[in-house]
Amino acid sequence: MRPEFERTYPHPVSLFFFIFPCLIFMSDPVDAGITEVFPQERIPYTGDFKPDGSRQNYLLNHGWRYLEQNIPLDEAANREVAAWQAIDLPHTWNRRDATDNEPGYRRDVGWYRCEIFIAEYSSPLIYRLAFEGVNISCEIFVNGQKAGSHVGGYVGFTVDITQFLERGKNNHILLRVDNSIDPQIIPSQKSDFVIFGGIVRDVWLQILPPVFIERAQIRTPLVNASQAKTRIEIVFENRLPEIQNISLSVSVNNPAGKTVGREKWSGLSRPGENAVTIEMPLLHDPQLWSPEEPNLYIAQITLKAGNYSDMVAERLGYRWYEFKAHGPFYLNGKRVLLRGTHRHEDYAGYGNAMPDSLHRKDMRMIKKMGANFVRLAHYPQDPEVYRACDELGLLVWDELPWCRGGVGDETWKANTRRLLKEQIVQNVNHPSIILWSLGNEIYWLPDFPGGGNVDSLRVFVGELNGLAHQLDPGRLTSMRKFYEGADIVDVFSPSIWSGWYSGVYKNYEQALNSSRENYQHFFHAEYGGSSHVGRHTEHPVTGEGLVKADEWAEKATMIDVANIANTGDWSENYIVDLFDWYLMVSEKLDWLAGNAQWAFKDFPTPLRPENPIPYMNQKGLVDRAGNPKDAYYVFKSRWTTEPKFCYIESHTWTERSGLPGQEREVCVFSNCDAVRLVLNRVDQGYRERDPEAYPAAGLSWHVLFAEGRNDLLAIGYAGGKQAARDSISVNYRMNRNDGPAELNLSSKELPNGNVLIEARVVDADGRLCLDFNERVYFAHNGAGELITAQGTPSGSDVIEFANGKAAIELIPAKGKAVIEARTQDFKGSYIVIEK
Repeated sequence: MRPEFERTYPHPVSLFFFIFPCLIFMSDPVDAGITEVFPQERIPYTGDFKPDGSRQNYLLNHGWRYLEQNIPLDEAANREVAAWQAIDLPHTWNRRDATDNEPGYRRDVGWYRCEIFIAEYSSPLIYRLAFEGVNISCEIFVNGQKAGSHVGGYVGFTVDITQFLERGKNNHILLRVDNSIDPQIIPSQKSDFVIFGGIVRDVWLQILPPVFIERAQIRTPLVNASQAKTRIEIVFENRLPEIQNISLSVSVNNPAGKTVGREKWSGLSRPGENAVTIEMPLLHDPQLWSPEEPNLYIAQITLKAGNYSDMVAERLGYRWYEFKAHGPFYLNGKRVLLRGTHRHEDYAGYGNAMPDSLHRKDMRMIKKMGANFVRLAHYPQDPEVYRACDELGLLVWDELPWCRGGVGDETWKANTRRLLKEQIVQNVNHPSIILWSLGNEIYWLPDFPGGGNVDSLRVFVGELNGLAHQLDPGRLTSMRKFYEGADIVDVFSPSIWSGWYSGVYKNYEQALNSSRENYQHFFHAEYGGSSHVGRHTEHPVTGEGLVKADEWAEKATMIDVANIANTGDWSENYIVDLFDWYLMVSEKLDWLAGNAQWAFKDFPTPLRPENPIPYMNQKGLVDRAGNPKDAYYVFKSRWTTEPKFCYIESHTWTERSGLPGQEREVCVFSNCDAVRLVLNRVDQGYRERDPEAYPAAGLSWHVLFAEGRNDLLAIGYAGGKQAARDSISVNYRMNRNDGPAELNLSSKELPNGNVLIEARVVDADGRLCLDFNERVYFAHNGAGELITAQGTPSGSDVIEFANGKAAIELIPAKGKAVIEARTQDFKGSYIVIEK
């Protein structure tokens, strides 16, 4: 595995600010719950704070150091500072090695350290570290003493460090973080994604009064169009035995900021944890939360105890929903077709240690393509994701990270129960969440003897299902692909991959109808297939699973493709056709609850070394850097009405060929009422959009390209007026390339100052070999550095060609750089870049 290539990224700026009360288990200084509180700025900690006893929360992401060695505590504590790498959080040590070209990635221990200055003060303040996520287990030491620990990633926890601090001095924080393979901790190492290691989310320093609010969980036991009930369950902690009289006041403000309800409580407090439930006055005519109007109220809770006070605020939304038996999904009394996708927590160059700005970017893109639903796969995600879903109006399937591995022993069960509890406790107030998922493919590849036993699995799934309903009676449970437990959870998804792992995509409706009969509350999670950016074909596999044996033969000879995932071409054309068919079917079925495409973005996996981009699952609608593929626009055309757009298929298909006089299909994906296509200034016709037509909702043309350059223009109309345009140029030739003869390299400067190196395979006459899709290996010597291990079309030094072309990006430096490209057939070509 190669040394890390350091890059500087802009510091993320968050638009929404929160602090985090938490759930304390009195037997353990580590706590599982981080609940969102509003409002509070993301202020970096500098050693200054207000010693007035008020709640304060400071971002502790800067000034950390990292040591990539599995050594004992005393060695780590005494290791000289120069041996540590200066970093900011979030951070993962698998940022590059998860997608380099060596099998596996680092599953081991890493150490983190920082110093925080605590001023002298007289008030009995409480100090806690709040971690939004550490993968996958950790121990926390303060001034050489163990302050706490946590087992399990993907959820937040806090550690009370008050008793370990020295006032008026710098205090040393040391973390031992471990993502080693451990069958006792979900998810299983057999999961088809990377289990990153590190402090992968934000860290906060909380400063609290000695009597403070731990958490406030909001229930809405009754909601309809005319009224809503609100119940707030408040847990507060009293660290001062001499204080007994406590008062609580709650106010609820509507989305405009107007107070619409107030309630008070006063009573006696005992030392330690106390719980109070407050019933708010009945709310009349609530502004309901929905994907179209994600109305958010704010509940503000204030505690007074002697000279101390505390305040937290929680956002809430009023909505009600149900899955009809063998039928559709209803939200707020109206049928809503769940139009969904899946999201892994990952980004090129960051791994899963993403700033909030990139989390929010993902969710905005999902919303902008018209989705109203997202399954968070296969684990709880960063708090910013849930905030974004609440604000944008995205319904959420929130999943326990029980992915594969079967059922384990009592230690495994205890960890899994606790992680489900932590997940629900810290996320329960988000109105976007409608489903607590208990796992995915849980029976598969057991990690323990007998772990695949159906009876044992059913018993434990039943236990988790009961726990979820106990913790949150107002929500439903779900699960995917454990058929023997389909009757236990409220909503079930079987595995349907028509046209990819099995069958053909034109059988999709038949598969849906079958599942409708088999499962009382059916939702289809996961469908799609892989595509390699820039790979295209004039004759993709059809919806009947047939493909033309020879694209250049005048008489079509069709052959059967048994398994498209294994033997298909991974072209963008095929996956566009599949999605287009799926969406046409989904949109017209009035009984369907909905479905969710797999997955929104390409993501890394250790299980797929032979993919066109090694170690990448390429089923995304966008690449790992968030750049849309053709398929993204298929969804946008079917799911959005505004803003109006046109997209000609395809901007990555600008080299085409065919026999003289042979018509070629051009599709335009658009949400306009109608589209006119113009080829070389000649009108090709006006088509009205028909959602039940295929392909492209009827916006397809068969055209005759001229030899050489062809200019395509699509003009979209709405209400009889021009509303959108798109244009591309296509180089077309009417002869077939011969076999590959040469590998040519060229370069061009990019707007960011980098240099794009493009490799093209041509025949003896210099024609691009459009059918060449073998693997290429890039190498570099001299000045500058190649951008590699990104898992993207131009950030991978090992990648398959796409229609005879491949590219990689160079960060130039003063001097001479030599970039080489090799394949199994061509022993190499090189280009010299001088700066």
